[in-house]
Amino acid sequence: MPQGMTSVSSDKGMSKEMSTNGQGGHLFMQTNEIKNAIIHYHRSPNGALKEVERVATGGAGSGTFKPISGQESAPNSFEGAGSVILSPDRRLLFTTNGGDNSVSSFALSGDDRLTLVDCTPTGNPVEGKSGTAKSLAFAPSKGALYVLHSFGPDHLRLMSVDSKGKLTARKERYTVNTQDKTDRVPTMAVLSPDGKFLLVGTTFDRPIAHVGTYPDGSPILWVGQPDGTYKVIASNAPDPDGLVVFPLGADGTLGQGKFQDAKAGSPFYLAFLNDRPDTFVIGYAVGDGCALATLDRDGEINVGPLVKIDTSAGLPSELCWLAVSPKDGFVFATNFGYSYISSYRLNGKGLEIAKDPACPKVPGDGTARGLNTTVTSGPSDNWVSPDGGFLYQIYGNASKLVGYATHADGSLKEVTSVKIPYNSPQGLAGF
Repeated sequence: MPQGMTSVSSDKGMSKEMSTNGQGGHLFMQTNEIKNAIIHYHRSPNGALKEVERVATGGAGSGTFKPISGQESAPNSFEGAGSVILSPDRRLLFTTNGGDNSVSSFALSGDDRLTLVDCTPTGNPVEGKSGTAKSLAFAPSKGALYVLHSFGPDHLRLMSVDSKGKLTARKERYTVNTQDKTDRVPTMAVLSPDGKFLLVGTTFDRPIAHVGTYPDGSPILWVGQPDGTYKVIASNAPDPDGLVVFPLGADGTLGQGKFQDAKAGSPFYLAFLNDRPDTFVIGYAVGDGCALATLDRDGEINVGPLVKIDTSAGLPSELCWLAVSPKDGFVFATNFGYSYISSYRLNGKGLEIAKDPACPKVPGDGTARGLNTTVTSGPSDNWVSPDGGFLYQIYGNASKLVGYATHADGSLKEVTSVKIPYNSPQGLAGF
């Protein structure tokens, strides 16, 4: 059990983890509205959320428009993760502005209030209705911020960050395209704990918007080939090149990327463990499960067995976001297509299902569909509190941010819910 936690019995005989520090904390989310803003919540010791402030980023979000599919209104706009992050010392907060391809930085004052420091374009032009800047990774020792875009070819752009949070766009640019895949869609960028590598997950080898949708609005995942056959557009399905590992140079520049086999379709989310810095969890949007992987000193990955969730509701599940508990006891996996969360237990040898589902399905307004055509409330980014006692989940199509108490068996019980903008919100970070 995480340090600073205690176990108390509930009325159903289960035990749940609760904070003993009595302090609560803070949570930040971007609205991704056309006039983008960060919503700052205070977290009470019992998990309840209360809005403290709403601070404009100075940049534009995509609103309800979803660039990946071309839909006018749909949740999970950029098919990405990590659009709001904090510096390790919690002095700075960064957020993408996907609508105009810019990044905003904020300073956190002594009372944890936000002050906008800067808003700077990434360097990628906006083509069409919206840009697609959507995932951030920060290397403080190098003063480098890495900005990932859904659309390339310049998927990765760099920014320099000074001690006050001032941003300066750099000229470097990198791609996750290959010679025969010139229109790929990455999902998130994450730094290895030792700061030596930047890992990039992917979801599609071609944007859904370039393929089309069925009459009910659900996206088409198949494209015709010259020989008359059809091929799924999900990355790493089956081509073994869906996870890209870039080495970092002393000045923050990236070396030649290694395109590696993630072992299952659409390796969407990458989450390193807290106590095993060479080990990370991969969440697969089309593989419908999670796997443990290791990263060696040469940047080579080794992926363990895929542990799938129950997919009887339809394929794929779009298991797209992960939150790892502080002492690596549980992994909470968000299923976009199923409108609920599944939990895994880390048992010392690998992963096993703890609770599937871990919470009841949250309904939306009936207008959004997953890749498997099921009606969805569009759950996207999630975040677990530092004491492991609470998990927070965005349900964009339901206009809700829901907070759950975590239980010792991996189940989740709703303890709070606040209204958020419809369909657009992205990113969660806090302490």
